[in-house]
Amino acid sequence: MAENPDRMSNENLALCLFDIYFDDGKKNAITPEAAAQILAGLEEAEANADAIVIAGRPGSFCAGFELATMTSGDQEAIGELSLAGAKILLKLYGTGKPLVAACTGHAFTIGALWLLACDTRIGEQGAYKFSMIETAMGMVLPDWAMEPLKARVNPARFLPVVTQSVTLDPAGAVDAGFLDRLVPEGEAIDTAVESAAQLTKLPAKAYAGNKLVPRQQSLQIMAESLGL
Repeated sequence: MAENPDRMSNENLALCLFDIYFDDGKKNAITPEAAAQILAGLEEAEANADAIVIAGRPGSFCAGFELATMTSGDQEAIGELSLAGAKILLKLYGTGKPLVAACTGHAFTIGALWLLACDTRIGEQGAYKFSMIETAMGMVLPDWAMEPLKARVNPARFLPVVTQSVTLDPAGAVDAGFLDRLVPEGEAIDTAVESAAQLTKLPAKAYAGNKLVPRQQSLQIMAESLGL
């Protein structure tokens, strides 16, 4: 993800809409620095915004964790980076604010999980891929990752997507549950902003309650698996 995510309130709306845009100029792979900045942006947004929009760079929403760290053999560094990404996932899944994602490219592993945590996911048409590659890499997903997968992935697609590490195109991502709908290339962010603005017209307390009450057990399991 971006090492310097751009965070701003959208002044052309009669509400505080917080956009978190991450772009590292490359593949949007999560580094410790990027994770810290994104988490700080989310905390600021949750404190001040009526709704939140997250988006990645064109061509790559999020390529997953930084490969250099994850293949370094440094178990402490690997653990710290995984924990940072998991904390972002927990923050996304646990916010009561309307949360909309604009997906403008590839989404792998933690990036795909972040999409699952968002209320509404707008994707763009294009030659993009979505994948949970953990099985192919010989990894067993931890509880903090499995909970949103169980809740939001289409049950008919769970085995191929999660267990068999099947790669999806954008239409397949809609079918599997990572995205809600597709728009033409270049329109995802504007559509996401419009969607977030519409969601703020619903009573905020009722929105948060009806979103989070069914998730309480999952959120507890996720937090406990992270030692939080």
